Amino acid sequence: MNSDNALGAFLRARREAVDVDAVGIVHTGRRRTPGLRREEVAVLAGVSTDYYVRLEQGRERGPSDQVLDALARTLRLGDDAAEHLRRLARPTAHRRPRARRAEQVSPHLTRMMQTWDRQPALVLGRYMDILASNTLGSALFEAPERNLLRLIFLDPAGREFYPDWEKAARNTVASLRACAGDDPGDPALISLVGELSVRSPDFARLWARHEVRGKSTEAKRFRHPKVGELVLAYEALTINSAPGQQLVVYQAEPGSPTEESLRLLGSLSAAPPARP
Repeated sequence: MNSDNALGAFLRARREAVDVDAVGIVHTGRRRTPGLRREEVAVLAGVSTDYYVRLEQGRERGPSDQVLDALARTLRLGDDAAEHLRRLARPTAHRRPRARRAEQVSPHLTRMMQTWDRQPALVLGRYMDILASNTLGSALFEAPERNLLRLIFLDPAGREFYPDWEKAARNTVASLRACAGDDPGDPALISLVGELSVRSPDFARLWARHEVRGKSTEAKRFRHPKVGELVLAYEALTINSAPGQQLVVYQAEPGSPTEESLRLLGSLSAAPPARP
């Protein structure tokens, strides 16, 4: 993963992804390149074309807050992507120290999760490793692969487990991008991205889009090998005592078929009673 001109690569990828009709660009005939041209971004952001070109090429390293805000509006960036843009523009101001030690989960959090017998719960690490789970969470994600990126892109079971595979893949890569902005030079990140890029053309394709979107809340479909299809809403919460970790809690709609399927999954995963 080359970070020599990460800002330029991000700007280029995101302007190519903009829907020109959505931003009011009037055009006739066929456009040779997708998205916005450099001069169109410059006009919409209120900067000179030469200045914007220098930003993309890495020859301009000090954009103002006003310029960054204008670019975020022009490129239609969400909050996570706009913050990512600021981190790329000012890496020394936003970068955290590199994490060199193995990530560990608080035992207090682990004990608390185990008291939730109706909601699958996971703790995800900075690079989508499942660091801990309660009993129902382990039953939901029962595949041996404990990294969600490898599960989605490298394990054939991933495409069966996620019926909306493309959506799940895009969201997971975008979440990894949100973490990568903190420290793009982290050796663990470089190794993971390199492995996935070589082994999965789909990952390489989505990584090149430079989408940035942290996990928050949404409904997600799963196809579990034991209980069939599940529709679960989830909330992703940051863990203040362990920067980079997230607590992800899933919940079924009350009275839904998924709620009944979760009960069945819970009974299947419960420990057998001790013999007298």
